[in-house]
Order: sequence, then C-alpha cells, then structure tokens
Amino acid sequence: MTELHLWLRHEPRTTERRTPVVPADARRLTGSGVRLTVEESPQRIFPVEEYEAAGCRRAPAGSWPTAPRDAVVLGLKELPGEPAELAHRHVFFGHAYKRQPGAAELLRRFAAGGGALLDLEYLVDDEGRRLAAFGFWAGYLGAALAVLQHRGRLAAPLTPTAKDDLDAELRPAAGDEEFTALVIGALGRSGRGAWTAFGTAGVPVTRWDLAETRDLDRQALLGHDVMVNAVLATSLVPPFLREEDLDTPARRLRTLCDVTCDVGSPFNVLPVYDRTTDWTEPVRRLRKEPPLDLIAIDNLPSLLPRESSVDFSAALLPQLLAFGSGAAWGRCLDRFHQACRELGIVEGEWES
Repeated sequence: MTELHLWLRHEPRTTERRTPVVPADARRLTGSGVRLTVEESPQRIFPVEEYEAAGCRRAPAGSWPTAPRDAVVLGLKELPGEPAELAHRHVFFGHAYKRQPGAAELLRRFAAGGGALLDLEYLVDDEGRRLAAFGFWAGYLGAALAVLQHRGRLAAPLTPTAKDDLDAELRPAAGDEEFTALVIGALGRSGRGAWTAFGTAGVPVTRWDLAETRDLDRQALLGHDVMVNAVLATSLVPPFLREEDLDTPARRLRTLCDVTCDVGSPFNVLPVYDRTTDWTEPVRRLRKEPPLDLIAIDNLPSLLPRESSVDFSAALLPQLLAFGSGAAWGRCLDRFHQACRELGIVEGEWES
C-alpha cells in the first residue's frame, strides 16, 4: 500500500486554536509509518516544535496548495478563498451538504481541481454515528457562555481558557439569582455537554430531545430563562422558535444559545437570526423588550482548545490509521460525490 501522507494545515481563522491531531497522536501516526507534514501556525494550541519532536516534517503556514498531489490535507474549519481549483483530498468540516451559503462554490472548486472533500461531519460508522466530534465541548461552552451572559459576567472579547478556570467562573456566587435552563437535543453529545455545564453552574435544567420536539410545547419553551439548542437537523422540521414567539409579551426567555449555528440552511430550527456572533461580539440582542440575547458562535470548542483537541484527536486517530482501508472514508467520498451530483457538478476523480 502507498505510504499515507497527511498534511496538517494552518487554520486561517485567527480564532481557531484547535487541531485535529495533537502531538502525542502524531507520534503514533509517524510510528505506524504515516508521513505527517505540519504547517507552522501562530495560534495552534500546540507549537510546531512538539510535532517535529514526534517525527513530523515542518512546512510554512498556508503551503498546502504546493503539497504533493497524493497528500491528504487535514484541517478543521473553512479553507481560504484561493486557490480556485482544489486538487487534493481535504479532510475538514466543509458545511457544504445542506445548501449552506457558499456550499456550491466550494464543491465546484473541488470539481475544478479534481480533488475531493472528506467531510468530518459525515465520518460515521455503519449505524450513522459520528466517529469523531467536538460536540460535547461545543455544548459545554455554549451553556457556559449562556450562564455567564445571563449572570452579567460575560466579558468580550472572548479568549481561550482552560476547563478548570472556566468552571471556577461558572460556579454560583453569593447574590446570584436562580434561573431555569432548557437544553434541546439533550441526548446527543452537545446536549450532554450543555447540561453538564449547567450542572457545574448550579442551574436547574430541563432536558428535551426527539420525543419533546415532535409536539413542541412553545409555552413551556418560552417559560425558561435560558435555552441552548443542540439539535443538528438533517431534515426539514418545524422551527423551535419563530419571530412571533420572540414578540410574545409573556416570554420569559432572555438568553438563547444556538450551538448548532445552522444559519442560512433550510434545516435551521432557529430561523430568528441571520448571522452568527463571534469572539469579538459574542452576544447580539434580538429583542429589546423584554430583552432577548443571542449567542451563536460556530467554533465554540476553540475556547477550550487543549481539552477539545485532545478528545477529538483520540477519536480521529484510529480512523486515520485505517485511512487506506476504512469503510468510513469510503462513505465520506460517496457523500461528496452525491452532493456534487445534486448540484449538477461533475464529480472529482478521487475514487479511493
């Protein structure tokens, strides 16, 4: 079998400090015969020198377009706008299969260059379960930020931290008023993370999942002070919140965190906002009276970059070791081809 060459790219988003492969797992990859090139990165939580010590080759940030064509480019978030033609197989969260803004353009870039997207969101087992995900930490941080905002203690801009420090901020202090929280999607990874964080904060939490959303009790939803949405919809469902719900005079809901951030997608279950928030301005006020604040940050786990990267890398490692033969990667490639066909785009040439 041809030697696998992984190319760990620098993330162009300045607030992205995570990595899909940490140095300890990089050592296991190189020890198993995988060639691993790691780009320099000014913000990655692990310095490139730790990867070099693990047997990796070092490369300049953003040099992946010149990588050998058989190299598999590994990242997390969006690619830069250039080059216009993508010739490599790329592994990252592409957000391109649910008609999100920019999805067709991204897939056309792959088709033009003959490359392929192996989307980490669709790296699943035979039962359709995700094999590597940041969901727990996304939910944990979403709930944590919602608690801090509701208590008036969320400071902007946001900065990365460690879990012990975050938990110290979350614990209730004298004078904190009690409030109630609702987690929708409570049985999934993100949902579990959210209600765990609420537990750390001493906040009573209501947990809803599929059974409760089939026949949504909107009055009960609006009767909570804080809500975290952790539902990743894959089909059209009635929205959980509508504009008219926000204008209900009896609405108790004051703080809304959308962990999923499916804005722009027809599958969005919270079509009450049109753009995400970010680390610089993490909160947007949707209504003045009664007030309703929105948190919708699409890279929440990067606020706990070390813990979230270590967990994700441990789950991804066995999949990378099985890259040449793992059925999960074949399913990823099939899903890419399907998405191209749905848009009338000629498929890329990578078949394995």
